[in-house]
Amino acid sequence: MRPGWIRGCTVPIGPHGSLSRSTEALKVLPQIWGQGMNDGTLNILIGGEAGQGLVTVGQLLAKSLVRSGYSILVTQSYQSRIRGGHNTFAIRVGVSEVTAPTESVDLLIAFDRDTVTLHRNDLSSRGLVLLDEAFGFDGDSFLKVPFTDLAQERFLNIVALGVVCSLLGLNQRLVADAVDDLFGKKDETLATENRRVLRAASTWRGAQAIPSLKLPGVSNPAQRLMMNGNEAIALGALSAGVRFYSFYPMTPSTSIGLNLAAQARKMGLVVEQAEDEIAAINMAVGASFAGAPSMVATSGGGFALMVEGISLAAMTETPLVVVVAQRPGPATGLPTRTAQADLEFILHSGHGEFPRTVFTPGTVEECFHLTRRAFELAERYQGPMFVLTDQFLADSYRAVMPFELKNLAPVKVAPEGIASSPYLRYARTESGVSPRLVPGMSEHLVVADSDEHTEDGHLTEDLFVSRQMVEKRLKKGEGIRTEVISPAMEGEANPDLLLVSWGSNKGAVQEVAFRMNSAGEKVATLHFSQVWPLVPEHFMDHFESAQEVVCIEGNALGQLARLIRRETGFHIKKKVLRYDGLPMTPDSILRELNR
Repeated sequence: MRPGWIRGCTVPIGPHGSLSRSTEALKVLPQIWGQGMNDGTLNILIGGEAGQGLVTVGQLLAKSLVRSGYSILVTQSYQSRIRGGHNTFAIRVGVSEVTAPTESVDLLIAFDRDTVTLHRNDLSSRGLVLLDEAFGFDGDSFLKVPFTDLAQERFLNIVALGVVCSLLGLNQRLVADAVDDLFGKKDETLATENRRVLRAASTWRGAQAIPSLKLPGVSNPAQRLMMNGNEAIALGALSAGVRFYSFYPMTPSTSIGLNLAAQARKMGLVVEQAEDEIAAINMAVGASFAGAPSMVATSGGGFALMVEGISLAAMTETPLVVVVAQRPGPATGLPTRTAQADLEFILHSGHGEFPRTVFTPGTVEECFHLTRRAFELAERYQGPMFVLTDQFLADSYRAVMPFELKNLAPVKVAPEGIASSPYLRYARTESGVSPRLVPGMSEHLVVADSDEHTEDGHLTEDLFVSRQMVEKRLKKGEGIRTEVISPAMEGEANPDLLLVSWGSNKGAVQEVAFRMNSAGEKVATLHFSQVWPLVPEHFMDHFESAQEVVCIEGNALGQLARLIRRETGFHIKKKVLRYDGLPMTPDSILRELNR
C-alpha cells in the first residue's frame, strides 16, 4: 500500500477509547483484508496528469460497462490545477452491486510514468499495467502498447479505451456507440476514425499473450443510468420544481449548477452565476420570496459567506434549499479532496435560533430523493433546509435504475386560501406555520421584515411580541421532528458489533459488515441519512442492544458521535476516523477495527 494511505485513520487510544474486541470478535479481521480482489469485482485505475484526457477515457469506459449490464463505482482523485499534477479515475466494476471503493488495483492504465511509480505497489496478485511502450518499464505485469503505431496523437485515448475494452471482453459496437454519443456524429470523418482506432486497438490486444481480465457476461442487462451525486441532486431539484438556482463556482459543488444550466431553457428555470456567495444566497432568498422554489449549492468556504443569508431566510420564513458539498478545511484546505468535517458547522450556522433539517445522502439514489424531500420540507415549514454531501459522492458515478418521475409532483408554493383578513403573514398558529402568499399574486399586501416583527410583518421592538415570534418559529421544529427519516438498520438484532455511519460512508460500512458476517461475526450497521433533527426513539434501542458500538466518520473529532452524545447522553467511545482527504474504504475500516 502507498505510504500515507491510512494516515488520519485513527481509533482513539487509551483506557476509555481503545477497542476491546481483540479476542474472538476481531481475530478474523486479518483474514478478510483485501477480499475485494476475490469478491468478483475488478478495480481499474486510470492515472495521469490533468489535461491528458483520463477523465474522458474513464467516463467512456464506465458508460460502456453500465450499458453492458455491470455495476460500477467511480472514485475520482484530482489536484487543484488545470494541467499537470497527478490525477486518477478509478472504476470498481462487478456483476453484483458495487457499493464502495477498494484499494488494490487489478488493471492500472498509466498515461504517464509517475502513475506506474506511484501505484505499482497497489497491484493485486493478478494486476496488470497498461502503458506506452516508450515509458521503458519491463516486467511480466506490463502490457506495453505501441500507441503511436496504432493512431495519431489526438486519438491515443481511444487506443487506450480499445485495448482496455478488449481486455474486459466488452462488445466493440457498444463501446463505439458510447464514443459517438460523447463526441457526436456530426463529423462523420471523426466518428469513422474513432471506430477504426477502436478496431485496431482491439485487434492488437487480441494478438498478445497476456492473462485474461475478461468480465463474466451479463445476460439481459437492465437499462440503467450512469450518474454521480451532483447530477442526482440536480435531477432531484428539477423533479421538485426548482425555478431559481444561484451559485458561485466552488469545487465540488459546481457541477450541480452546470447540470441545471444545461436544462434551464427546457425546464423553465433561471440559473444565475453570482459574483460571490453572499450575492448567491440573497438572490435565492429573494427569488423564493417572489414564489420561485430556490436552491443554492456551495462548499464549506463558500457557505461561510452564506450564513447571514441563512438567518435572513429563517427570520423571513422563506423556503430555501442549501446544498453543501464538503471538502477538507480549514480555509481552502484540500479543495479537490473529500471530508465529512462540516456537520457541526451546518448545524450551528446562522445567528439566532430556528428549526432546520440536515440530510446526509449515502448513495446517488438518496441524493435524488433527499433533495426532493428538502424542497418539500422547505415549502411546508417555510425555512432553510440542508443537503450535506461531499466530494467523493459528488463525483462518484454509479449505475442506477431510472427514477420513476411520473408520480412525483412539484412542491406547492402557496396555500389555496387565506383564513384571515386582513392578511397576517406571520400569524401565530398551532403548528407555527403561517399562511404564505406570493407578493403581487392576490389582493393582499405581503409585508416581510428582517427585524423582529409583528404578525402582519411590520418590525417591532415589543419584547413580549418578540418572545411570541421566537416560540412561533421554534414550534415548526415539532412538525419537522414528526417527519424525520429514521436511520436504516441492517443486520441481526442484538449484534456483537454495531457500525454507525452517515453520508457517503454508507457503502464502505455495508461491505465491512458483509465481510465480517461472512467470516462468522455478528455485525449490524446503522446509517443516518438524516442527522438533524435527531429523534432518540428512532435509534437508542439499537445502541443499547449492541455489545459494542463504533462510529465511522470522515473527520477528526467524531462529529456525529459528539452530536449523539449531546442529544441522548449515549457515549460512543470507539470511532474510526479518516481525515486525510481520501474516502473511506472497507480495508481502511477493517485495519482500524483490528488495531
